[in-house]
Amino acid sequence: MNYFSSHFKLGILGGGQLGKMLLYNTRKFDIYTCVLEASNEAPCKTACDEFHLGDLMNYDAVYNFGKQVDVLTIEIENVNIDALEALEKEGVKVYPSAKTLRIIQNKATQKLFYVDHNIPTSPFTRFAFTSEIKEALNHGGLSLPFVWKCAQFGYDGTGVKIVRTVDDLKDLPNVECIAEKLVPFKNELAVIVARNASGETKTYPVVEMEFHPEANQVEYVICPARIDVAVAKKAEAVALKVSEAINHVGLLAVEMFQTENDDILINEVAPRPHNSGHQTIEASYTSQFEQHIRAVLNLPLGRTDNKVVGVMVNLVGAEGFSGNVVYENIEKIMNMDGVTPHIYGKKQTRPFRKMGHVTIVNEDLNEARRIAEEVKKSIRVISE
Repeated sequence: MNYFSSHFKLGILGGGQLGKMLLYNTRKFDIYTCVLEASNEAPCKTACDEFHLGDLMNYDAVYNFGKQVDVLTIEIENVNIDALEALEKEGVKVYPSAKTLRIIQNKATQKLFYVDHNIPTSPFTRFAFTSEIKEALNHGGLSLPFVWKCAQFGYDGTGVKIVRTVDDLKDLPNVECIAEKLVPFKNELAVIVARNASGETKTYPVVEMEFHPEANQVEYVICPARIDVAVAKKAEAVALKVSEAINHVGLLAVEMFQTENDDILINEVAPRPHNSGHQTIEASYTSQFEQHIRAVLNLPLGRTDNKVVGVMVNLVGAEGFSGNVVYENIEKIMNMDGVTPHIYGKKQTRPFRKMGHVTIVNEDLNEARRIAEEVKKSIRVISE
């Protein structure tokens, strides 16, 4: 099929920053794009060929949008899967497939999938409602501490809480959820696997993630991870095993824990471009966003190794600021060598909202990490 400068239409469900960065690449290849998103303020709005307003969880909105495109992909997994199944039956190519999304969209289903396929993950208990947890604690079916996760629609630190005392359950929503054993780990790692419809597969180098202690959001992504080669190989093998079992097309970001004994346990996966791959824009031969386009269009996959070391810093709204966004000291960081800011196009900031990221590239990993810290201390996302 001719995708370039043609009548072919690629549909993207979701209009956020991940979609915007996908669109840099469709522009590069002159691929016609249509985006469906519920907000008129969506970062994608200025970069796609057609912008459609609609709720991603609404069957009719997704179905009617999908009927107008040749290939449909996502930049967020919270979409109406029944509509995707109907579109697949009518010949629209949907990547990742409805079947893959059904497994991933619900965290309890996702965890059960790992257990069924002998993929290492932390022990967990599934609950229909959060209110059932107290009873399980009283009867010894569950012990503190554990990680509470809502089964559906949690992301980036929302819908996740470490529960150390019964009081920590107080403000949690009464929804379907899982309680995961709190695993002592020394590293949070991620591997991005790319796979096209012909089954060609490539992995990006293992990255290491440093988290903000309160917001439960990634502060730094470091590529390559500062780990032994043996651990990196193990992490890649686990990521490939998940990719094969789940049979995805596109990108699969596999988040994992490296335990004290150097075992690898899967935390969760995302079937799309991911925060742990943003540094690929500057640091890799093929960015994760270009790779996702290549994969869903069944084109040959690009090189995944690093040209240089990459560290990524998330730009999130500073605490105590809401309103029209101001990027304080952005000129200062742009004066540093190897530093590139990416601004997502969200006009309104609020505490911990993801507003952009900064990539630091360098020949030396320690130097890149040092500059990243300087960037973090210098730039602030505040309001007017």
